[in-house]
Amino acid sequence: MSSGIQETVRDKVFLACNYTCVFLAFLIVFYPLVYIVSASISDPKEVASGAMWLWPKGITFEGYERVFDNSNIWKGYANTIVYTVVGTAVNLLVTLPAAYALSRKDFVGRHFFMGMFLVTMFFSGGLVPTYLLVKQLGMIDTMWAIVLPSAASIWNIVVSRTFFQSSIPKELQEAAQIDGCTNGRLFRQIVLPLSMPIVAVMALFYGVGHWNGYFSALIYLNDTAKYPLQLVLRQILVLQEMAAQGGGAIDASSAAAMNNKAEIAALVKYAVIIVATIPVIAVYPFLQRYFVQGVMIGSVKG
Repeated sequence: MSSGIQETVRDKVFLACNYTCVFLAFLIVFYPLVYIVSASISDPKEVASGAMWLWPKGITFEGYERVFDNSNIWKGYANTIVYTVVGTAVNLLVTLPAAYALSRKDFVGRHFFMGMFLVTMFFSGGLVPTYLLVKQLGMIDTMWAIVLPSAASIWNIVVSRTFFQSSIPKELQEAAQIDGCTNGRLFRQIVLPLSMPIVAVMALFYGVGHWNGYFSALIYLNDTAKYPLQLVLRQILVLQEMAAQGGGAIDASSAAAMNNKAEIAALVKYAVIIVATIPVIAVYPFLQRYFVQGVMIGSVKG
């Protein structure tokens, strides 16, 4: 006699629908990734004609060679790593203490400050006033123009605050205070070690944002030696497209040359996508456990 629960017809239909939906979602996410990887190492003619739709055809690494032969790529990588590490550290130093303070019921005026923070989610100063402020602070063409204006995200503060409220027992804080523990020591030595899931989530959110960011660098940086990776790759794509378009009268040889440039530009485009996303994909598996746990606790409870 089986000890398992007998599944009804409705249960089987429900499971079948679930598996079908999950499989379709997997295909929707998986196919573009495989296509981009395959297109980055395939013959551009095979990609343009549609003959390459999944697996590579006419394998070539010319796109990667052209990308990595550009010395600006390596400078962009170094700059982006610095901006991401420093920016994420600043974000955490601002977000976590602010969220913890707002989570404390004994913090006088926490509702007022939370309301003031929430206003900034609906209204902002605008690009021109922000640029003038950054300029008056002397941060134009420096790393701080990218890091400091985005030092905190109100949404991330709200998520972190919810995590602290739902995961850090009030009794633990009271016991620490009875033992003579200060608020700063309580946060550093007790709250933070118990809050690694939300710390990892915030680090991932902010880190990916800094890694993919290019607009702030486009506005505030003038020195190309300080450009982050995304801005360097943008320049490469723009130059490749301009070179592929050409201009003037077109004869047979010119048309063939322009067509070849267009194919190389497309090949470089796919290679650039892979180059820019591999570091984030490589880091994510190490933070996935904390990411899922922190998001669920920080957004569902409380």
